[in-house]
This record gives sequence, C-alpha cells and structure tokens, in this order.
Amino acid sequence: MLSGVVSLYDGTRWLDARAGDFLHVPEGGVHGFSNRSGAEASMLILFAPGVPRESYFEELADITRSGRSLTDEEWRELWVRHDQYPA
Repeated sequence: MLSGVVSLYDGTRWLDARAGDFLHVPEGGVHGFSNRSGAEASMLILFAPGVPRESYFEELADITRSGRSLTDEEWRELWVRHDQYPA
C-alpha cells in the first residue's frame, strides 16, 4: 500500500491494509479489494508472471472518472471480458 486504507479479501476474510503494508496473492488465489474508507488511497499491484490486466483497470478508471453507473448485467459483461469474478 502506498497511501490510505484499502480493504483486501484474501479468500476467507476482509482486512484493512495501510501505507507500507505488503500482501501476497498466490497464483490462482481468490482475492478482492475495495476502498471503503471514503478517502483517497493508492496501491501498487504487481503481476508475476505478468498477465495482461491493464485494460481492465483502465476501464474501471474510465467508469469512475465518468461517474457512470453500471447495471448488474453490464458488470457481468465487463468481468467476463476481463476474466474476473465478483468477490
């Protein structure tokens, strides 16, 4: 974590990560994250071995920037396009 607080799901529970924390998700590991704090947060995500995930996060950023709200069906379509699953 670079700044702020982000809630991370490790496959069994949610925990809050703060600046300086490091979390590892093993290959194929169930995980999720959410900023529930109401304040800005920043985190660095590394994929090793690398997999193409940039377009997923770019699309999420575009949705957030535009203020757009997606329907449940639109979320499902987005997740399918990017090999993602709701946590």
